[in-house]
Amino acid sequence: MDRQLEEAGFAASEAGQNGFSEALRNALGADLVLTGDETARYCSDWHGDVQCRAEAVLRPRTTEEVSACVRAAATLGLGIVPQGGNTGLVLGGVPDTPVAVVVLSLERMTRIRQIDPDDFSAVVEAGVMLETFKDEVSKAGLFFPLALGAQGSCQIGGNVSTNAGGVNVLRYGMTRELVLGLEVVLPDGSVFSGLSQLRKDNRGIDLKQLFIGAEGTLGIITAVSVKLLPRPEQVATALLALESLDDAIRLYRRARHQCCDLMSAFEFMPPLALRLAQEGIPDLQLPMDADHSAYVLMEISGSGLVDIDDLMARFLEQVMEDGLVIDGVLAQSQAQAQNIWLIREGMNEGQAKRGKHLRTDVSVPLSKLAEFVAEAEAAVASEMPDAICVSYGHVGDGNVHLNVLPDFEAGSAAIDAQILKAKKIVNSVLDRYKGSISAEHGIGRLKKPDFDTRLPDTHRQLLTAIKRAVDPHWTMNPGCQIDRT
Repeated sequence: MDRQLEEAGFAASEAGQNGFSEALRNALGADLVLTGDETARYCSDWHGDVQCRAEAVLRPRTTEEVSACVRAAATLGLGIVPQGGNTGLVLGGVPDTPVAVVVLSLERMTRIRQIDPDDFSAVVEAGVMLETFKDEVSKAGLFFPLALGAQGSCQIGGNVSTNAGGVNVLRYGMTRELVLGLEVVLPDGSVFSGLSQLRKDNRGIDLKQLFIGAEGTLGIITAVSVKLLPRPEQVATALLALESLDDAIRLYRRARHQCCDLMSAFEFMPPLALRLAQEGIPDLQLPMDADHSAYVLMEISGSGLVDIDDLMARFLEQVMEDGLVIDGVLAQSQAQAQNIWLIREGMNEGQAKRGKHLRTDVSVPLSKLAEFVAEAEAAVASEMPDAICVSYGHVGDGNVHLNVLPDFEAGSAAIDAQILKAKKIVNSVLDRYKGSISAEHGIGRLKKPDFDTRLPDTHRQLLTAIKRAVDPHWTMNPGCQIDRT
């Protein structure tokens, strides 16, 4: 590939305004380069709210080909937008300008290089879908705990680049806590080979942490070594009805003490979530009425000698006797458990079917979660009486998705204005609680203005210094997270 680049002998000045794609094909081969209409699906976000264009889409199969693509783009003076499964919600993987930018898709890097049951670790390439990887790991009697609604489409490299969260953060932490090592192609085409499988390695600064959550702004993750765990042999899943979100917080505190680290998920949902889930998945059968004030989806799991079913049964018996839980359904089979989880996943589909809306991903201290939701929803209702708030999320880590459905009868411009207004209202309340505008989705391009206005000077200086040191020409994912200064 180095020889091909050398023989191509091209430069940015030779490519001209419309010659980038031809120069890339000459250097990399036609098989690695898509142009024209073939690029359309790589230049649209997951929900189809945003469409753009790129000079070309590059689709390497190996780390060496990624390196060659990066060097070719650098020679031409092109920016590179790395892209995984393109399931992100903050526009981190799509270009915001069609000029002098290429998308580099990792979709062809689909090799699971190694699963090691004795080390409880694996090495996997960036383009492997999360669900595929989890299935292969399960066949080896092990478990990779990252769990997302988009796991059938998202890719491991994107999960790491965005430091994805999901429903199991409560027990297993964010993606960052599951990563042992990385292989990364840097902006000059060189390769950082850090695929360590060591649990303890205290040799100075942990360089892999620079790239986790960086959203491709410092380099392109091509492979990841991750922690694996024993596969849970017992899982107990319950859908519970409560009087309020305050009661859900009380229930969580109690479950955290009594179920301890065996609790793997604790999700709260409003009654509207159940109706939205049926809109998203029309044949979905609800296991209970949708007229209670609040719902919790709770799951505990374990292996070995622990009796998970007994633990869940005893816990639920106590909280129902005390009146904290007023109704509930305990899954009696894996199929029933999956049906309960479809409510949590289907509500997102239902919101999408209603149209363009505000999707937030914020976090506050757990002790303030119910208070924040009540205040933010009241503020939206006061200023936007025709809008509908849908607040749900991960109780155990203080992460709330306080979404706002606008008046869909209004025109497109009016809906955009409503979304912007709702975001300002929610963020204004969030600032008073000293919360985060991004709990798990990242910054991307969508949240960059809100991120920028809240960025302390020292924080900005450190981020800019790291960016300049690793990517001095600002070619990696231009326009994502921070602007060139």
